Amino acid sequence: MAIAPITGMLRKRFWLHLTCASGLGVSAGYAFWYGVHLKQVQKQEEYYLRLERAKQQA
Repeated sequence: MAIAPITGMLRKRFWLHLTCASGLGVSAGYAFWYGVHLKQVQKQEEYYLRLERAKQQA
């Protein structure tokens, strides 16, 4: 009993994996940028602003 060749399966899986990886990568990038990075930058800016105000008062 012969097994039929699998045609196009690799190509279909490649595009599925490529689109899923791209979508998850972009989603993770946005989550990091808005969830972590911008909060750290805001804390840093507040720290330097506080230092500048303390320097001006002194």
